[in-house]
Amino acid sequence: MNQSLSVAPSLEEHTHENPLVTKQQLFTKQLIVLVLEMLLALPLGLLLAKFQIGRIAWIFGGIAAGTLVLQGCRVFYQYSPQPNRTARKVGMALVGLTVGASNTHGNLASVVSGIPIFIFLTLFLLLSGSCIGYIYSRLSQINLLTAMLATVPGGVGIMAAIAADYNKNVSLVALVQAIRVTSVVVLIPFIAKTSAGNYYPQTLPIKAPWFNFDPSQLELLLLVLVITGLVVYPAILFKIPAGDFFGALLIGIGFNPLLHWLPFVADISFSPPPLINLLGQMLLGITIGEYWGDKPNFRKRTIGYALISVGMTLVAGAIAAMLAMQLTSWDWLTCLLVTAPGGSAEMILVSLTLNHNVEIVTTGHLVRLIAINSSLPLWVFLFRRLDEQFSESV
Repeated sequence: MNQSLSVAPSLEEHTHENPLVTKQQLFTKQLIVLVLEMLLALPLGLLLAKFQIGRIAWIFGGIAAGTLVLQGCRVFYQYSPQPNRTARKVGMALVGLTVGASNTHGNLASVVSGIPIFIFLTLFLLLSGSCIGYIYSRLSQINLLTAMLATVPGGVGIMAAIAADYNKNVSLVALVQAIRVTSVVVLIPFIAKTSAGNYYPQTLPIKAPWFNFDPSQLELLLLVLVITGLVVYPAILFKIPAGDFFGALLIGIGFNPLLHWLPFVADISFSPPPLINLLGQMLLGITIGEYWGDKPNFRKRTIGYALISVGMTLVAGAIAAMLAMQLTSWDWLTCLLVTAPGGSAEMILVSLTLNHNVEIVTTGHLVRLIAINSSLPLWVFLFRRLDEQFSESV
């Protein structure tokens, strides 16, 4: 586990003497930080719910909590914890399970015919991202691989981890990715609520039941969580791209049909309680906020170039949405949600809270995630080669 530079030298010496104790201490600190973030995210989510933002308010509460807690640790305790990737994986799994269960009754067969459109839109966004990365590289005078990792619409943690593997500027990659994800998470729900307010579902009422205490539902919840853990853990262990989200999504889709297929099970169906969705949202938001709280001081010029690249990415997503409207019969909101440049889990959540063509939005983002993650080795190889050629020509 990576340790922050702000840790005292005495702790570093102790690491060599007894690394097991140090790992336990770091795990304990990380757990305390996460608990504090969750405790802060809950009232913030309830407060934002008062403003009728919609069920996506819990992500915003998590973003604020993650930023505040990490900044508080740094300012008051001189402790700089790293963003909790495990928490994001758990959040992705919970969100995937919720989205999958909501798609159980969806007409997924009709979406298959739109796969060529999804592939075309994905290629357009990838090519646009490459052009934006090249422009960003020339403007900011950074190497091409760092610029591409910063501007490709992938996950914050994935791109930052790749940057670390190749000794690139991890902080800069995380900064640009965090700005992009935060901008999309904030702007898209705002646009959807402003333009589609007539059918925008409000947030879960505070007095509504967040958890189903029926014994049969509790047993099914425990069973589905165990199965999800058994499927997701190997996917994470073998570093399958977005395996936490994909695995949980497939379990959510197939769990009820499997129950109905079993001869010894009565006519019963399972639906994840709202608390599972809220926890997943808060964890996603917390990890986004942690990347903000983890940022070192950047020069104004660096932040300005990052904002320019993010602005170009958002424009490319808008152009892709207009292309989708010309090529399909989808309404403008569906096209916007399908082509929004990430985060994929967050945009699928928005479509779920809107109850608006969830299966189309889910399929579009899954196609993009598969394309981006499966082609990453090729892109990294090409960008490294181009970097070498540029450095030789200088």
